[in-house]
Amino acid sequence: MFEDIQIDRHRRLRMKGRLRDMVRETILTPNDFIWPLFVVAGRDVRREVPSMPGVYNLSVDRLAGEVEPAVALGIPAVLLFGIPEKKDEQGSGAYDPEGVVQQAIGELKRRVPELIVIADCCLCEYTSHGHCGVVREGEIVNDESVELLTRAAVAQAEAGADMIAPSDMFDGRVAAIRAALDEAGFVQLPILSYAAKYASAFYGPFRDAAQSTPAFGDRRSHQMDPPNVREAMREIETDLDEGADIIMIKPALAYLDVLRAARDRYDVPLAGYNVSGEYAMVKAAARNGWLDGDRAMMEILTAIKRAGADLILTYHAVEAARLLKGK
Repeated sequence: MFEDIQIDRHRRLRMKGRLRDMVRETILTPNDFIWPLFVVAGRDVRREVPSMPGVYNLSVDRLAGEVEPAVALGIPAVLLFGIPEKKDEQGSGAYDPEGVVQQAIGELKRRVPELIVIADCCLCEYTSHGHCGVVREGEIVNDESVELLTRAAVAQAEAGADMIAPSDMFDGRVAAIRAALDEAGFVQLPILSYAAKYASAFYGPFRDAAQSTPAFGDRRSHQMDPPNVREAMREIETDLDEGADIIMIKPALAYLDVLRAARDRYDVPLAGYNVSGEYAMVKAAARNGWLDGDRAMMEILTAIKRAGADLILTYHAVEAARLLKGK
C-alpha cells in the first residue's frame, strides 16, 4: 500500500543510539549544574533531610569532603543556605561575619579554590519567625529588610563568595545590594537574582531542610502569584535595570513557560531552580516503584535546559553528573 506514497521517514535518525546522540538538539552536561547545600552549626554533622532523600544538613567541617567529589564530576558551583545555632527577629546570623555561611564560604575557598561559591542572600533561615525580612505589627516590611540584606551581601562578599544570590523578592533589593557591594570594593562581584520567585507549594521540603517554615502567615505578599507571567517579565526587567547579572526563575519544572518567555525576551544568562518539592516527588515515586527515577530526573533536567535555562540549580546535581559521566 506504500508503493505510491511519499513517506517522511523520521525514524531513520532514531534507529541507533549513536545517531540519536549525533542529532540531539539539547545537550545536558555537569557544567550546567549548581548544587544547593544546607550548612548547619556544629561539628561532624551529616544529617539526612527526611523529606529529601539524599540531601543532607552538613556542618562546615564536613562540607569540603562532600563537595570535592562533585567538583571531580565537573560540577562548577554550589549555592549555600545557612541554618544558624540561634535565630532572632532580625536574622542577625545572616550578616554576622562569623555566621555559618560565612564560615562555609571561607572553608570551601580554602579547600576547593576552583569551585564557584554562591551565597543565597535572605533572612528566612535566620529569623525566629521564619519570614524573609523584618516583621512590624504582623507586616513584613520592605525597606528595613533590604537594609539588612545589604549587610548580609557584604558579609558574604568579605568571606570570599564568588556570587551573591538575593532570594527575598523585596522591592529594590538588587539595586541596594549592588550599591553596597560597589561601595565595599566588590565592583566585580556578580549578582544572581531570584528575579521571578513564585509563592509555590513546591518549597515544602526546603523549609524542612532549612528550618524556615513561617511561624505565621505565608510569603504571598512578596513572592509572585503563580498565575502571572507578564508580571514576571516586569520583575526580571527591573532586576536587570538594577544591576543583576544572571536572572532566575523559581520553581523551574512547573514554570517552564515562564523560562521560555524569559529566554525569548532577554539575552542574558538564565537560571532555573529545580526546587525541593520537584526533587522529592521524583524520589518518592521512584522509591515506590512508580517510575524510573533516573530517567525521570534526566528528562526533567533536560526539559529545564530545553526551555531556555543556561544554568540549573538542582539537588539532583551529583547523581545526574554521575550518569552523564557514566560513573
